[in-house]
Amino acid sequence: MTPEQRPSIADLKAALLNPVAETPAEHFERVVDLVRVLRAECPWDRKQTPESLAHLLLEESYELVHAIDTHDDMELKKEIGDLFLHLCFQVLLADDAGKFSFVEVFEALCHKLITRHPHVFGQARADTEGEVLGNWEKLKMQEGRKSLLEGVPKAMSELLRAYRVQKKVAGVGFDWPGVEGVLDKLVEEISELREAKDSIEREEEFGDLLFTIVNYSRFIDANPEDALRKATNKFMARFGRVEEEVLASGRGWQEYSAEELDRLWNRAKQQR
Repeated sequence: MTPEQRPSIADLKAALLNPVAETPAEHFERVVDLVRVLRAECPWDRKQTPESLAHLLLEESYELVHAIDTHDDMELKKEIGDLFLHLCFQVLLADDAGKFSFVEVFEALCHKLITRHPHVFGQARADTEGEVLGNWEKLKMQEGRKSLLEGVPKAMSELLRAYRVQKKVAGVGFDWPGVEGVLDKLVEEISELREAKDSIEREEEFGDLLFTIVNYSRFIDANPEDALRKATNKFMARFGRVEEEVLASGRGWQEYSAEELDRLWNRAKQQR
């Protein structure tokens, strides 16, 4: 639909206030129309750019993951909606700038998924997850990428970025032969960290240690970002129990000895 063929903003507002949407497609159109109205009449929405919205897109993604972690279905529903809103916003900004439309986004997505699943839509074989991932990376290279690591986003957390890099190179066979080699490497990196002579060397060796820990996570089928998030949440819950006891006692933190705090911590660990 060209801009000339679209309903006026007044017509869109009237339709939004009196919805008749029933199918998923109709509800999708309603969300798109809503964003168009906001872009036209809300000062905040009108001034946004893809760059100004990027950090909010990340925040909404984190909030969605939090809703998944807490098994809160009501929040999950809301956060999926918030993320969907930002995706719509990005496409409409591109459409207004004449770059691409929703149709082109969906066409590109369907084309990519079909061509990268030849074991589903073609004659190729892939009986394991590893074979699927290996074929996926080979197909990316056939599409014109110059490096296996070309598509790794720099905006990722470094923990997840290291994990993505390692999975990509492992997909073409550049990997440890087994988990024992990774464990030996961990021992080696810890030793090198102990022997580091200054802050610059310590930082470098600490980075190597973290990178090796991420490598180990792959061999035990644990996403390091997920594992660290769960560990942090567990620590926060346990510290919260310690904090409750300290506050209930009427004593300040500085009045507790290290041994007393350790006893509180061990008691918190025993609680579910």
